[in-house]
Amino acid sequence: MSNKGGWIKLYRELLDKPIWFESTPEQKVILITLLLMANHDGRQWEWQGQQYYAGPGQFVTSLPKITEKAGPGISIQNVRTALKRFEKYEFLTDQSTKKNRLITINNWAFYQDNPNQPNRHTNSQLTVNQQSANRQLTSNKNVRNKECKNKEIEEHEEDGGWKKIMQLYEELFGVANSINIQNLNYWCQDLSPELVYEALKVSARANANNFKYTERVMQSWEQAGVKNLKDVEAYTKRFEKSKNYQKSAKGYDNDIELPF
Repeated sequence: MSNKGGWIKLYRELLDKPIWFESTPEQKVILITLLLMANHDGRQWEWQGQQYYAGPGQFVTSLPKITEKAGPGISIQNVRTALKRFEKYEFLTDQSTKKNRLITINNWAFYQDNPNQPNRHTNSQLTVNQQSANRQLTSNKNVRNKECKNKEIEEHEEDGGWKKIMQLYEELFGVANSINIQNLNYWCQDLSPELVYEALKVSARANANNFKYTERVMQSWEQAGVKNLKDVEAYTKRFEKSKNYQKSAKGYDNDIELPF
């Protein structure tokens, strides 16, 4: 549903923001794809007798459509995970139904409007109004999500999960800064406190010297669909088997064609 043609602005300061340097390569592709798919101007259309409107910075789409636009190497699971993380960074809002979803890029008018255009204020106001309406429509959902999140945090605190994570983190890497504390929180929600703690233990066994290593471990688990410690064990066995096969092939048959 995006406007055809034209261009978007991409600020270099994005390189210094957590949403960029803490994202996987797949998530970075999806981030740029979403910016390219967004409407530059508002658009109204009719479908099955109903009027629809998507303002600047918005577009109606689906997970398969985003996956298709992002190109080879991007899966629907990659897109689903990226949208969830981008919402947490408040980069976008995502209203989904059974058939499609309305994506709103937050602060679109501020970053994308041309200051030389006389209708800059109008476009900005349209975006602000639309985002306000969007927030109103999703307020109940956000309240429920916040309640669930608070409940999860309380449960983690009660069972000592968060405390254990922070203790192990500080043993490995020292006092955590605010960005890494935020990222630890995100990973606890994306995977689980149990898996975050396990990833830190993996980092300890590998003598890792920074949190980036731990995040790479968790990213590999996320991409492999790891959900619990049993999945971690199976994933590790597959990895070790693959590694041993490579060593065996190199040592005994240099001409063998490896399947990976």
